[in-house]
Amino acid sequence: MIRSELIQKIADANPHLYQRDVERIVGTIFEEITSAMADGDRVELRGFGAFSVKKRDQRVGRNPRTGESVEVDEKHVPFFKTGKRLRDRLNGH
Repeated sequence: MIRSELIQKIADANPHLYQRDVERIVGTIFEEITSAMADGDRVELRGFGAFSVKKRDQRVGRNPRTGESVEVDEKHVPFFKTGKRLRDRLNGH
């Protein structure tokens, strides 16, 4: 499902809301999650999962084309851990 499909599904389920309002709501939710993660916070949606940021230390990698050693800088990457309810639903419980 892509963002526009999510917006359409929510708009269809809530005919009392205008499409532009649903777009603004979805955009605001994504923006708040992104902002919280950029600040280093964890975002937990009960039953769905938790978004957090993990730090990857600096390391020496290899260029796959040449085999040459390359320094890879420290970086922060997004991480998602599924909630119990989502995990159970995916596994047919």
